[in-house]
Amino acid sequence: MQTSLKEPDKIDSDASDDTPRTHFKVLGAISFSHFLNDTMQSLILAIYPLLKGKFHLNFAQIGLITLGYQLTASLLQPVVGLYTDHHPKPYSLAFGMGCTLTGLLALAVAPNYHALLLAAALVGTGSSIFHPESSRVARMASGGRHGMAQSIFQVGGNMGTALGPLMAAWIVIPQGQGSVAWFSLAALLAISVLWKVGGWYKRHIRTITAGRTSYAGLHPDLPVRKVVMAMLVLMVLIFSKYFYLASLSSYYIFYLMHRFQLSVQSAQIHLFAFLFAVALGTVFGGPIGDRIGRKRVIWISILGTAPFALALPYANLMWTGILAFIIGGILASAFSAILVFAQELIPGKVGAVSGLFFGFAFGMAGIGAAVLGKLADRHGIEFVYHICSYLPLLGILTAFLPDLRRSPAHV
Repeated sequence: MQTSLKEPDKIDSDASDDTPRTHFKVLGAISFSHFLNDTMQSLILAIYPLLKGKFHLNFAQIGLITLGYQLTASLLQPVVGLYTDHHPKPYSLAFGMGCTLTGLLALAVAPNYHALLLAAALVGTGSSIFHPESSRVARMASGGRHGMAQSIFQVGGNMGTALGPLMAAWIVIPQGQGSVAWFSLAALLAISVLWKVGGWYKRHIRTITAGRTSYAGLHPDLPVRKVVMAMLVLMVLIFSKYFYLASLSSYYIFYLMHRFQLSVQSAQIHLFAFLFAVALGTVFGGPIGDRIGRKRVIWISILGTAPFALALPYANLMWTGILAFIIGGILASAFSAILVFAQELIPGKVGAVSGLFFGFAFGMAGIGAAVLGKLADRHGIEFVYHICSYLPLLGILTAFLPDLRRSPAHV
C-alpha cells in the first residue's frame, strides 16, 4: 500500500483520463488506516469489564463513557465534513489520528472516571476528523464504483472493531489498563500511512473542486420534498441499526456473562465472532448495492434482520452465537448502501453528507449505549435485548425511499 502512494506520476496521469479508474491501492491504504483506527477505538468497548471493576462503575456510567466518545464524534463530524467540502485539508487525516493517539495514551493512565470520559472524548475527536475525509478519499478513488469503495473503506474499520476484543482479551485484561499504551504504535503506523494518502489527496484536490461546482444542490430528478423525506427515512434507519448494534457492541459481553455464566475472555471471543460477521456483511453490502440497487440492499439489511433479532432473547448459548453472527452480517450491509444513497441525494456535498451520517450513526450508538445502560441497571440486561429486538422492524420505512435509477457521476 505504501509503495503505490510513492508513484505520483502514475496516479496523476489517470486524473486527467476520461475513463474513471478504481485506485485499489489507495482504497487499500485508507482501509488499512481505518483498520488501525478502529482497532484502537474498539479497545474502549472491549475493556469495559476491566474499567467497571477497577473504578466500581455501574452500567449507566459505562454508557456515559460510550456517550462521551460518540458525542464528540457525532457533533463534530458534520462540521468537519461541511468545512472540508469548501476547504479540503489533505493532511487532516494524519492530524485526526494524532488526536486518537493522544486519547489512547490518556486512557492508559487515566486515574479516575472523569479522566476516562476525557480520554474517550479525545478518541471521538480523532474519529470526527478521520471519517468524513476518509470517506471522501474512498469516493475519489472509487472510479465510479461508489458502493464497493465505501465497503472496502468500511470493512477495514469493521475488522479493526472485531480485533479489539481479542486484543483486550490477550493483552489488556491480563496486563491491566496501562498496557493500552502499547497500541500507540498502531497509531504511529496509521499516521505514516495517512500522511502518504494525504499527498495523493492533495494532488487530486482539483477533482474535488470540479465535482463541487458541477453538482452542487439536490438530486436533479427529485423535488426538494422527496429529498427531505428520503433523508429523514435514512436517518430513522440509521437510528434502528445503531441503537440495536449498541445493545450488542456495548453489552453483549455482560449479557453472555449474566445469562450463560461465561468468563470475560470467553464472552469477548463471542463478541469477536459477532464483530467479524459485521465485517463480512460490510464487504458484500457495497458491491451488491452497486449491482442490484441500494434500496434493495437497505430492505434486506434492516427488515431482514428482524426475525433473527426477535428470536435472539429466547435462544440458548449455541443459538445465541449463531443468531448474533447472522444479525451482524445482515445488518452491517446496510451502512454502505445508506451512505452512498444519501450522497446521491445531495450531489457535490460528499464531506457534509458523510460527516452527517457517520456523526449521526456515532451519536445514535452513544445515546443508545447510555439509554440501554440505564435500562439495564433498572430492569436487568436481558430486558434490554427483549426491547431492542423490535428495532429492525423499522426497516419497513424503506418503502418510502425513491428509486434512484440514474445517479449523477459526481465526486
